Amino acid sequence: MKKKILQELLSTGLYLLFVLLLTWLLITFVIQRTEVDGSSMEGTLSHGDNLFVDKISYRFNEPERFDIIVFPFQYQEDTYYIKRIIGLPGETVQIDEQGNIYINGEILKESYGLEVIKPENIGRAAQPITLGEDEYFVMGDNRNNSSDSRTEVVGNIHRDDIIGRAWVRIWPFEKMGVLQHQ
Repeated sequence: MKKKILQELLSTGLYLLFVLLLTWLLITFVIQRTEVDGSSMEGTLSHGDNLFVDKISYRFNEPERFDIIVFPFQYQEDTYYIKRIIGLPGETVQIDEQGNIYINGEILKESYGLEVIKPENIGRAAQPITLGEDEYFVMGDNRNNSSDSRTEVVGNIHRDDIIGRAWVRIWPFEKMGVLQHQ
């Protein structure tokens, strides 16, 4: 009888250890939950939205233009930014006085920005910004209310700093779904 109880306890303990190890592996290498804090991605994501971040696909593929990515804010521990990729490695990004975004001298055709960028929000992109081999230029969809690559505080995002891409909105329920390019 004692032997059967010990076997059952050992079996349950090993099962729980396996579940905990599997959970740790998933959270560390595959997927992470994050919450949107602020309005910089309004139009696509709202304050309080909960997302799953895919941490594994960028191990096999490079980030693409218009992906929504998560990366750490370099000046505050445990703070992460969620922004959309606009410029890719090696490209030159510039924004003119009318709020047009140029990639390598050509106007970027996109429909993610909530409004036209005001001249006071062009920031360092008023001058051409040439991205390095591992750098990305990111912007929030709420273009006039976003701290992003247009500011010195955020600047260009290095490939190694990208945690993953926003993949699925899990809350609120009425907005649930996979986040895709429009």
